[in-house]
Amino acid sequence: MAAVLLAVLLFGACAYRPVFAVYAYLLVLPFVAGIGRDTLVPGVRPNEALLVLLMAGACVGGYVRLLRGDAIPLRLKPIDAPLACFVLFSTVWPLALLMLRGSAPQRSDLAAVLPVLKLTALFLLVRLTVHTDQQRRRCIRLIVWPAGGLAAVAVLQTLGFGPVLTLLKALWQVDAGGASDRGSATLGSSIATGDYIIAGLALLLCCGTREMLGRRERIGLGLVLAAGVLASGQFSTWISAVVAAVLILRRFPQVRRRAARFLPLAGLAAVVGAPAFLGRMADFAQGYALPRSWLGRWDNLTSFYLPRLGDFHFVLGVSPNSVLPAPETWRNVIYLESGYLDFLWVGGIPLLAAFAWLSVTVLRETRRLGERPDALGACAATLEIAWWMVVVLSLIDIHLVVRGFGDLLFVLLAITSRRLADDRNTAEDPAVERSRTV
Repeated sequence: MAAVLLAVLLFGACAYRPVFAVYAYLLVLPFVAGIGRDTLVPGVRPNEALLVLLMAGACVGGYVRLLRGDAIPLRLKPIDAPLACFVLFSTVWPLALLMLRGSAPQRSDLAAVLPVLKLTALFLLVRLTVHTDQQRRRCIRLIVWPAGGLAAVAVLQTLGFGPVLTLLKALWQVDAGGASDRGSATLGSSIATGDYIIAGLALLLCCGTREMLGRRERIGLGLVLAAGVLASGQFSTWISAVVAAVLILRRFPQVRRRAARFLPLAGLAAVVGAPAFLGRMADFAQGYALPRSWLGRWDNLTSFYLPRLGDFHFVLGVSPNSVLPAPETWRNVIYLESGYLDFLWVGGIPLLAAFAWLSVTVLRETRRLGERPDALGACAATLEIAWWMVVVLSLIDIHLVVRGFGDLLFVLLAITSRRLADDRNTAEDPAVERSRTV
């Protein structure tokens, strides 16, 4: 009864003010996205069920406003065509190709294309509800503060804090045997946790260069997020940190001038996150030239995926689902841990070309808008950093749709694509003016 009542209240709040759907989803995203299917909601993950509920309420509210004559502006932006092309070749193309080859799509094939559809729906939700600079500022805080909470959980997990380990075992199926060298936290994946923390830290720094957040707020969150970068225990996260640092130092000269001031805080964060970092460095102490997990990935690629991509199967794609059943008894499935090969596996060269077109457009637009001194500029600069992370790290993983971070990426994409012209329109259009607080 309590769950039903909460659902009704959320539905009503989103119908009354559709932008509340975005606020609510961002607030709980890093804490519910890692909960498995059937754990709280039968058949789906809790964040998927929550997004459907929030979007349903927002759609009802939007329909009521449409009936009373309010304008719902739908303007094409430079990002729309490449994004639509990418979604088409990620979903419709592989399923259609599968049927043309005489095979009926299985449940696993349909489930494999759902993440892109979910992210597209989230993009449209944000695009249609977040209009003003004030709403963007709220979204920023609803990103950086939960990211700080996620980083704190990752740090406590790697330090072996008992209550946190017990809670993670209860809902997130995390081993509670003791301290871990990888902070999977509430996202249930150290890769996803690291990506989310880096994005939150980048957004915090981009806001700091614009004096948008309070000084104590920036210092406190920065310390926790920086410790979380090490606590994730992922080499891909540390590569992302280098990419983000290079871009920030290059884009913002004031950060280079003040870099020495951050050294004491960076040292304190390093001490807190050191256990996870030292645990991962043990691979090299044992004589491995590369991390052991990377050696396993290479073995999977050469043994199971590259042979099936041969004979020009990479041209059009192999299957919508890149997860293969494992022949061994010690594991059930094998994952394709290379983003660019995943594009070729799912949609072939058309999908890879669509991603390249989307990337060029996103990086060009964010580079131009990232110079703005407002919330839009902060979101654009952060999206540029996050997208470069995807471009670089897709060599080893499909980071574009990783849980939590993929949602955050498409939220920033939607916020950035609206531009500040929407704020001027709200002052000119009475129908939109009535929905400024919506």
